[in-house]
Amino acid sequence: MIIDSHLYCFEPIDTAAGFASAEDRLKRVQVGQAGHHQSAIRVRDRSPASAQPLNPTGGWNLSQLPDVNFRVDHEKGRVLWTVDGEDFTKYQFPPGLRDLQFSPHCAVCEMDYAGVDVALIHTDPTLGRDSAYLGRCVKQYPDRLRSMVPVDEWRILQETDAVIGELETAIKTHGLHAIKICPELFYVAPDEPWDDGPYRPFWQAATALNVPVFFTLGCGPDSIRRNLTTEEAKQGYLHEQRTLIRWMQRYPDNVCSLTHGFHWRLYLDDQNRISLDDDSIWLPFENPNCNLEVCFPVRLGDLYDFPYREVWPMLEQMLERIGADHLLWGTDMPFQNRFCTYRQSRDWIEKYCDFLTPQDKASILGGTAARILSLDS
Repeated sequence: MIIDSHLYCFEPIDTAAGFASAEDRLKRVQVGQAGHHQSAIRVRDRSPASAQPLNPTGGWNLSQLPDVNFRVDHEKGRVLWTVDGEDFTKYQFPPGLRDLQFSPHCAVCEMDYAGVDVALIHTDPTLGRDSAYLGRCVKQYPDRLRSMVPVDEWRILQETDAVIGELETAIKTHGLHAIKICPELFYVAPDEPWDDGPYRPFWQAATALNVPVFFTLGCGPDSIRRNLTTEEAKQGYLHEQRTLIRWMQRYPDNVCSLTHGFHWRLYLDDQNRISLDDDSIWLPFENPNCNLEVCFPVRLGDLYDFPYREVWPMLEQMLERIGADHLLWGTDMPFQNRFCTYRQSRDWIEKYCDFLTPQDKASILGGTAARILSLDS
């Protein structure tokens, strides 16, 4: 069974989709676009441009975002903003997404063509917070799709019971299958370690649901308010790993996984080679409940070409340090289409990495995800 552990389905990004309003959602998209590494361009002549005018502070304070008429170009499937009379865009969303949406029907057609049997729908703070919609996606394709639950991390401290109720409804009523957590967004609220303290009631309720938790680790409390240097970001990322280790110790019966793999772009040297310069980055995987996503094309596809030979040594290290039975393939579909086809995002592992045994490939391309999602039963 081939399982993509990282795919999205989302409604047009200028609709509310579970947020308080469409305007609120677009503000979060504006923040996401500002911080994303994909290059911005000036529409008139396609020349490179800075995305900084979208969010000069680099933080998540939505009230401080500048008014640049950030909007959606529905016909061409892209975002636009205007500075000094000039229009700009950024193709974080891949070209071809009319209305900037990706329906479950589109997802399953892509899966059919690429030979993918099952996919796990991820959530993101810019792509929607509507668990009922995600439940409908799964119900339309119950043999093909599974879905995570979106959690508003920034609301937990002030609205603990409400967030817990939403989470339980998503799992028990809408039939979702996993929990997605972006720890960086805990720090929109006062700085509190997210593994315990005032967050304990939330975690006690969440872990009692007996579903896996997928973490997208950020770079610590400071990253939510300002742009960090590379060294500050590395230390912040390791800080988040240490918090995760404490979380796993507190909840030893729960399985978790780190999405996207490591924070790869922090560890690029001057020749754009990956150099993991701190051995402690592997410490979370001393716990057998911790897993890691194999997801290189979407993260580094602007630097490396198919079949991504530059990352093969890193995949070998992941095999040695973590084991194929704790690695799971994910694509970030449809976003990985910026750099390669859906089939190629599978082929680089299946056809080109000769150091992988058939059993390694079976684990990475489906076996590990099947275990985490209880599909192997």
